[in-house]
Amino acid sequence: MTGRGRVLVLAERQIHLKRTGLYASGCSPVNMIQAVFYNEDMLVYDLEDSVPASEKDAARLLIYQMMKYHRPRNKYVAIRINALYSEYFEEDLQAVVRANPDAIRLPKIEYAKEVQSISQRIAQIEDQVGLEVGKIDLICNIESYMGIINAQEIASADPRVVALTVSAEDLTASMKAQRTKKGLEVFYARNAVLLACRAAGIDAIDVVFSDINDEEGLREDTALAKNLGFDGKTVVHPRQIDVVNSFFTPSQKEINYALRVLDAVEQGKQLGKGAVTLDGSMIDKPIEMRARTTLAQAEAAGIKLDRMVI
Repeated sequence: MTGRGRVLVLAERQIHLKRTGLYASGCSPVNMIQAVFYNEDMLVYDLEDSVPASEKDAARLLIYQMMKYHRPRNKYVAIRINALYSEYFEEDLQAVVRANPDAIRLPKIEYAKEVQSISQRIAQIEDQVGLEVGKIDLICNIESYMGIINAQEIASADPRVVALTVSAEDLTASMKAQRTKKGLEVFYARNAVLLACRAAGIDAIDVVFSDINDEEGLREDTALAKNLGFDGKTVVHPRQIDVVNSFFTPSQKEINYALRVLDAVEQGKQLGKGAVTLDGSMIDKPIEMRARTTLAQAEAAGIKLDRMVI
């Protein structure tokens, strides 16, 4: 599904903020418990890179138990599984679907057919265990030059896909490039993924800034991501969360415009209008979606929306 039809499907899904996503290793109960108390929007329990081969089974069980009995209620919870062609994939998928997270984060995606195959397998498991088919979202990690080349097809591969994210370390390795703080080596890749997400009407999550001691560098990198149009950023340490959240929290001007958009949409509905304009511009479904996301971000940041400040 591509284009406007996909945007309309996504418009009916609940909006979940993804300003910050924090990984918590599935082999560290302490990290998993601590991560619940930070301010990240998306908590990602990890079964992949942070878990050694000898602990994959234990991590899988630990995450399942955490999701069943201690699931955070105020966060969008995802689980990163091992890659499609790994020996751990099928066992991961069986356990993770039964844990019923908000999303499954798929590493090393390179082709749309991979996403479609995984989505179909998830649907089979959902049906087997009595879960609502199609409810679990997918977030695709783009980690290679081939993933960048196919980003647009991946972004629109399946209605479950709600976001793409760029993994700069793996990407630069696949390109034989050197990873730098300025990030010029991944500038094209960031834009390619961003454009693919915008075309599909889904969220775009920016690369990690790996130096946890360089707050000024983090601010510069996050400002660039915000200005490019990303919706959020993956962080590698809790101290990065509040800095990144501050950039992806809307300004009062953005809030005011979002309120005006929704007022115009509501007035149009009351008057039975099929088309609505604001300041001479047509308000269509993607603009309405963006307005709702802006207000959801503002509410998450504790900004009161009971009146409009001019």
